[in-house]
Parts: sequence; C-alpha cells; structure tokens
Amino acid sequence: MIESDKRKAVFFLHQEGMSTRQIARNLSLSRNSVREIIKEGGNPITIQRTDAKRVDPTLIAELYKDCQGYIQRMHEKLIEENDIKIGYSTLVRLVRSMGLGLDPKKDRRDAKVPDEAGEEMQHDTSPYVIGVGGGKMRVIGSSLYLRYSKMRYLKFYPSFNRFRMKCFFHEALTHFGYTAGKCIIDNTNLAVLRGTGPDAVMVPEMVSFARKYYKDHVWEAHFIRHSDRKGGVESGFWFVETNFFPGRKFESIEDLNRQAFEWATQRIPLRPHDKTKLIPAQLFEFEKAYLKKLPPFVLPPVLEHERETDQYGYAAFDGNYYWIPGSGRGQVRVLQFPDKIRILRGRDQLAEYSLPAFGVKNERLRPPGVPEIRNTPNNCKRPTEVEEKRLSGIAPEIAQYLEFLTKTPQSSSRKYQQIRRLFRLSQKLAPSILTQAISRAHRYRITDSDTIERIALALLRDHSVEFDTLDLEFDEELQSRDIYREGALTDLPDLEKYDELWNSDKDTEEGDDHGQGS
Repeated sequence: MIESDKRKAVFFLHQEGMSTRQIARNLSLSRNSVREIIKEGGNPITIQRTDAKRVDPTLIAELYKDCQGYIQRMHEKLIEENDIKIGYSTLVRLVRSMGLGLDPKKDRRDAKVPDEAGEEMQHDTSPYVIGVGGGKMRVIGSSLYLRYSKMRYLKFYPSFNRFRMKCFFHEALTHFGYTAGKCIIDNTNLAVLRGTGPDAVMVPEMVSFARKYYKDHVWEAHFIRHSDRKGGVESGFWFVETNFFPGRKFESIEDLNRQAFEWATQRIPLRPHDKTKLIPAQLFEFEKAYLKKLPPFVLPPVLEHERETDQYGYAAFDGNYYWIPGSGRGQVRVLQFPDKIRILRGRDQLAEYSLPAFGVKNERLRPPGVPEIRNTPNNCKRPTEVEEKRLSGIAPEIAQYLEFLTKTPQSSSRKYQQIRRLFRLSQKLAPSILTQAISRAHRYRITDSDTIERIALALLRDHSVEFDTLDLEFDEELQSRDIYREGALTDLPDLEKYDELWNSDKDTEEGDDHGQGS
C-alpha cells in the first residue's frame, strides 16, 4: 500500500507540471500507480474492515464435543445449522485460543524461554563432508552453547559415541571453567535411555558423569521435531557453514580442530552479536557470577579395555601396537583417556602413551629411549605395495586382475594374503604361464588363490613341463623378521648365463659323439 504522504507528493508534483514518467522515476512507483493517484486527486485510501467474527464460546465448546474435535465438521455445522458465516482459519484460531485439542503436557509449541544468566546451555551435533588433506572426509561437529552469553565451544570427530560425548563436555567445561545447571539436548540415545522430551529418562551413566561437574546438573530433552528449543546451537551450525568453512584449508583433522578452537573461542567471542550488538566475551564475564564454578579437579573420562600381550610384548589397541616394558605377558588393562592411554597389570602402571594422530594405523609404538624391536607383533598387517608393483609390472592383465581383486567385497578382507600368494606363485612360474592363469581367473571372476594355482598346474601340463616341489622345513619365526621380509622382495638373479653354458656343453657333447661314430 502506498503511504498517504507519498500519494499527496505525487499529486503535488503533477500540479507543478512534472511528467508522469519523471514522477514515477523519482518516487520509485509504476506509471500506472501514478496515473491512478492523480485520477483520485492524491486522497488517501480508506479501507473499511468488517467487524471481527464473534461466536459464543459455549457454542464452540459444544460443537467441539459433538464433532469429536473435527474442526472441518464444526465449520459445516456453524454455516448450515447456525447460519454463522465464518472462515475456516478463523474458526481454527478461535478453537486453539480456547485451548481445545491441546495437551499442555505434550504441546509441541514451547513458550519462549527468557535468557537468564547461568540458567542453561545447549548441545548438539551436525555431520559435514569437507575437504581434508586434499580429499573428502565426513566429520561430526559437536558444539556447546551458553545461551545467555552466546559463548561456544566447537570440535570435530570422525565419529561420535558416548565416550567422545563425555570427552567433548570435559574439554568444553574445563575450558570455560564454569557450567550451567541445565543442558538442553535432542533425544539422542547417547544420553536418553527411554522416552522423549520432558518424559525422557536419562542414562544413569551420563547423569553420574554430569554430577562430577555440578551435583544438581540436569539433562533436558526437547520435544521431537522441535529443534528450535535449542535454536542457539542450531544457528551456530549454520554459522559454521557460512563463516568457518569458506576460505579455509585443512591438512588433517587435528589442523581442523586447531582452527575451530581458535575461531570459536578467540575470534567469535570478540565479535558483536548481529541483533543486540553485545559482545559474548563481556557477557560471559558478567554471567560467571551466575554460573556454577567447576571443582578444582575433575577426573577426565576414562574407558577401560582388556587386552592380551603377545609373545613379543605388544598389546593391540585401536589398530596400533603398543610395546609393554618388562618380561611379563598375559592380560593387561588399557585405560583410554581423551588424549592418551595407560597400560596396567593389576594396579601397576606399565606404560603411558599419547594417542597418535587420526588415521595412523598398523604402527608399532614404543616408549622413548627404547631401541627398535626386531620382531613384529602378531596380527600386524604388512602392506603389499612392493608386491603389487612387481606383479603389475609383469603384464597389464595382472594389473587389471589386482584392481578387480581390490574392489571385490569377498576378497577385500584377505587382500594382503592373496597378493602375497600370487607374488610367491610369480617366483615359481614363467611370466607367460602366470599371465595366462591370472587372465583365466579374471575372466571367470575367481578370487581363490588355490584355484589359481590349479589353473597354473593345468597350463603347465598342457605345455609338457615337469617340475618337482620340495617340502622344506624352516623356522616360522624367521618370517616375522624384517631382514627376512626385505630379502623376500629382492630382485631375482639373472640365470641366463647358466642357460648359455648348459647349451654350449650340450653342443660339445653332441660333437664328440658325432666324431666317435665316424
């Protein structure tokens, strides 16, 4: 609607002799609107509204009961039987304003909760797919938000479980040094045992964990599909997508968390809020008087694992192998902390290790000052890059088969074992026989190494080649030594000179026989 002052200005400029085009351009109006205003003399438009529909609340309550709560049927009866002309949306508003059909205990619309200093904080997670180290990686962002002061703590994890949720809260709360008495969460099974919303029963483990920081701490879940109850942390994830990720590069997940910590705890707290222009860092200093101060010392979360020590003194944990000092073997306890592990036997601590960077697997770790151990731990995976390169260089058909072998789900778990068996087979067979056997296996999608050996034997019989296999006894422990594995991949010796020598001797013998016969 065009304001009355603008309508008067249009008519005044017209009387001064300005053209319709110039009036429309100067006042940002269409020429048709200018012509209509001039035609009406610049007078303001008066809109006559009809009186609001008033229906007896008693009648609405009776109809609601008779129609079993179906408002559409109520609307029909009001028009047909009571001759009351009312819009359907108006009737819905009147019914809701009277509180009919609403369960106050389970109403999906929470009333706006005022911001009170020290009253509540909010937590949530959100998945992202971002570029890390030149590739794509899926991470879970975890955020803690102090509602009153708008302070945030942000960290990313490759996956998120209950133990990592505890680790995140420990890091965030110890960073702030304070906690709110209540934390709003969604209905995640990491904290909720059963039920939803206000009726949710929390996991006793999480209740006990939270009381280490504040004895009266309360977990509170919001209604299902009502994530706006924790809108502060939800909007923070949108802010991460639009302000943190753009223009930044991450070499690793550790680099990602380092930049996220600096962004969330140093840059954002000093930036004025968009609407209120208040600075979170200043509000946090004020809110400290209302928050609950953490105890002087809080034990970090710990998760206990049972592990066996192999004959070489290694205990496996999270894909890596940790050497345990001493000569004792058997079962040990591994205590997992947010950033380290401790290895104990009984009550005696044997070793303590810092956790390696994310993605480090199949590594042998030992305490500082301990020389490299010759033996390899049991079940330690030995990569086969060298064997694959050697096999691929024999023939393109073998390279294609190795690619097929890697992509086959049934053989992916036995990949290293199969490639080593093929490499050992390549040392026994001529390249042409090996290529034919593997090509036939690829054609029929065969992944079993024993079947490939039988195919090779059949090809050898067809070529009338005889050979003998010898069963030799050897020390099995020898295969676990590094010097044995290095020697197994050395270049094969050149035996062509011996073939030439054998052929020359054979020719000499034939010559002598011929001379004697003559």
